[in-house]
Amino acid sequence: MQDKGRYGGLDRFRLFAAFLVVAIHTSPLLSYSGDADFFLTRVLGRIAVPFFFMVTGQFVLSECLLDKACPWGRIWQYVKKTALLYGISIALYMPLGIYAGHYKNSSVSGLLRMLVFDGTFYHLWYFPACITGVLLVYLMSRFMGKNAVTVMAAGLYIVGLFGDSYFGFIKNVPVIASFYNTGFKVFSYTRNGFFLAPVFLILGMRAEEKQSSMKGTICLLGLFLSFGAMTTEAFWLKNLGVMRHDSMYLALPFVMFFLYQILLSWRWMPFRMVRTASAWVYILHPAMIVAVRAAAKALGLEALLVDNSLVHYLAVVVSSVAAAFVISLLFCGKGKEHGGRGEKGDSGRAWIELDRQALRQNVDALRKMLPESCQLMPAVKADAYGHGAMLIAKELSGMGVRAFCVACAKEGAELRQQGIKGEILILGYTHPDQFPLLSRYQLTQTVVDFSYAELLNNYGKRKHRKIPVHVGIDTGMHRLGERGENIDRICEICFMKHLAVKGLYTHLCVSDTLERAGKEYTKFQKNIFYQVIGEMEKRGLEAPKIHLLASYGVLNYPELSGDYARVGIALYGVLSTREDMEDWKGLFHPVLSLKARVAAVKDLYAGEYAGYGMAFQAERNMKIAALAIGYADGLPRSLSGGVGAVLIDGKRAPVIGRICMDQTLVDVSGISGVKTGDVAVLIGKSGEEEISACDLAEWTGTISNEILSRMGGRLRRVIS
Repeated sequence: MQDKGRYGGLDRFRLFAAFLVVAIHTSPLLSYSGDADFFLTRVLGRIAVPFFFMVTGQFVLSECLLDKACPWGRIWQYVKKTALLYGISIALYMPLGIYAGHYKNSSVSGLLRMLVFDGTFYHLWYFPACITGVLLVYLMSRFMGKNAVTVMAAGLYIVGLFGDSYFGFIKNVPVIASFYNTGFKVFSYTRNGFFLAPVFLILGMRAEEKQSSMKGTICLLGLFLSFGAMTTEAFWLKNLGVMRHDSMYLALPFVMFFLYQILLSWRWMPFRMVRTASAWVYILHPAMIVAVRAAAKALGLEALLVDNSLVHYLAVVVSSVAAAFVISLLFCGKGKEHGGRGEKGDSGRAWIELDRQALRQNVDALRKMLPESCQLMPAVKADAYGHGAMLIAKELSGMGVRAFCVACAKEGAELRQQGIKGEILILGYTHPDQFPLLSRYQLTQTVVDFSYAELLNNYGKRKHRKIPVHVGIDTGMHRLGERGENIDRICEICFMKHLAVKGLYTHLCVSDTLERAGKEYTKFQKNIFYQVIGEMEKRGLEAPKIHLLASYGVLNYPELSGDYARVGIALYGVLSTREDMEDWKGLFHPVLSLKARVAAVKDLYAGEYAGYGMAFQAERNMKIAALAIGYADGLPRSLSGGVGAVLIDGKRAPVIGRICMDQTLVDVSGISGVKTGDVAVLIGKSGEEEISACDLAEWTGTISNEILSRMGGRLRRVIS
């Protein structure tokens, strides 16, 4: 399972799109009907390449709209990867191009045109178009807002239309025709990275903005009407005889918008092999066309395999798919060997294993403590306390959870980008510059005080929309929220025209104790909160949904349930201290285990030092192991010098010396047979032994919440 979300609909459609590309180059229905073949290859087939552009836009460029600090490194990595694939394809088809005489009379400028715009073989134009389009959109997004970038891309597409399907309307207008004819000396077609790609890349970038609000029936109707319009447009232009080429239609962007919304709504699991295979079908199918024709000639089957256009198409598809899946098996196998965040397997240097069953048991336990009217609103902030927000949120969605809370707008936006539905409440402060994320990703913002409510209300007024909010009430923690005694201000917030107050909540700051002082203070906070609600009702305001409880509140004060419970640490099967875990023993099950590989095993002789700063000196001959994990992965450096330990083969191995950024040394003298590649358990069970997050917290003088939430982003998350 990948952090990219359940985009199985997109994965499967990639293969269908690849089949459409094959159809464009083989004309399957030409033996039967010219119009039917035109519809298949020049109407239906025209959705294929824009679809691939949209996928690229969504997964490569979407962060450019989310954050102006979108890293150039990510874009550059994509450019390099695509250029490499383009280079491989050039090498593959160079012999065919030479044999067919494609380069026979080409000048230097002609070769550059092929390389940068047209492609060195007829289907390879897609790769330079991707590179050019991505770079162009990235550059525009640095200097313009998303709407301006969209308008610019749409303008480029319109310009491209008149160099493509609508060329006949302008070819006799001297000034305009001269402009296009000059352009055609630089590029042969306007279906390239300047005119065709940007609009679809941007549609992909913005695809999920409308997903949560677009109903399926609207999308189906929109697709039906827009595709009907495009079909009519294509045949009208064909009959007029004005087409110079037929890659660009006025209705095509609308078709792609509605189609992509439908594909995003298909919540199927990812299918990585199909994803890889579709790319190879695209690359390999011209070679398979040549192979099928050669085989047909050698076998004397040209009448069947070549002259019959449909059989010819099917033969090319079958051979292309067979070759593509063989390559995909090799690629997917290689991917499993190295692993990636969210993939199954334990072959990495260090990783986190998540127990799906334990998560489900914890959800069930928490639900049983609460009345049916109180829904869980899991806290998936800080990457779900280090567990991996995308993986956890998707699992919880599958368990019927429909509300989440996060710390900041970017965390909420990332959940939406990966397809998480339901309410997402931002518990913390969002800078006004990021208010557009609230509407773009359908996020609910906490009102942290009265002046902040005014900022949100003014923003909503400018945008002519209501901003959904939950009003935070400060009942005694004195962190965020409008003070409970300021009832006039709280009511004024609820009356603000451009705020949609969906909830009211407070935070109980000592709900983790049942000692007398703590119980009295919790009662004090509860009373203030309900006084606010009572005053609101007296003034004619209907109380919105309310919530007071976090994890410890659910455990100790379930009677204060409200409409939501913002469960955090308990959801992950852990409580803040060892004592708390003992008090609730057997109720919760830890979801997370932390493991690392033994990178090397060495002899250390008496008197020798190990690690930085000569901090450890061997008093005797011993065996030590270097583990491929360090403080950059979230392992506290304060576990150094024998404070902490790990488990190898069910036995404890103390940490020696200082924990490094990427490596940790442990004493394995008492464990026989330790070798490179063995697994060390830093949190979790090995044999009869167990080290918990609470153990690490106790050894380092903190709480388990901190230990877990500081787990590094480079750790792979594996769920089973």
